[in-house]
Amino acid sequence: MFYHVVLMRLTGADDAFLARVSDYAERIRRELPYVRDFQFGRNAAHRANGYDWTVIGTFDNSADHDRYQISPVHQEMKAFMMPHIADIVVCDFGSPGGR
Repeated sequence: MFYHVVLMRLTGADDAFLARVSDYAERIRRELPYVRDFQFGRNAAHRANGYDWTVIGTFDNSADHDRYQISPVHQEMKAFMMPHIADIVVCDFGSPGGR
């Protein structure tokens, strides 16, 4: 498996913004069959240092992750979210066999 983990500090993340990002997550799950799972939600860790929101994507391998990165729906989601991202940390890693 290959994992894409994004931690974010968001600004101006009102209910309409969060609903639209959730819609993008649903579109990614629906439109990109090579994405095994894709979730957007609030980080529940108390030690998150202000990184209150997360995206977690799961793929069979890094090549599928690379396809996701350039997909139109991901590019659209990024363009929508970027003005609201105050800070971001990204971690991509593969378990054995998911390189």
